[in-house]
Amino acid sequence: MVIIGNGLAGLWALAAHRLPSLRTRALWWFVVAVEASIFVQVGLGVGMVAGQHLTAVKFHMFYGFVAIAAIGIMYSYRQYDFIQQKLYLYYGLFSLFVMGLGIRALLVAKAG
Repeated sequence: MVIIGNGLAGLWALAAHRLPSLRTRALWWFVVAVEASIFVQVGLGVGMVAGQHLTAVKFHMFYGFVAIAAIGIMYSYRQYDFIQQKLYLYYGLFSLFVMGLGIRALLVAKAG
């Protein structure tokens, strides 16, 4: 959900930057849903590590928390005028960045 969802949200937002007909309310609901899924996934991971005393690769956890920080940064900058002018480009690139963090977390977990 996190990797594929953010990839699709990023591509949709980038396409909406070029094609105004794709700028719908559904795009924003989709972005919120996939960003919320990161919080759910990190929360479940923390619960598994803390509650079941499982071990996780350190950098896997690091990438999860970096993704949460990236979402916080993304939402905090959205109100600035220079961002408002290119809002769809901003959300598209940021969603693809978060997708990359998810891919990297997956690869680190598989290697460890």
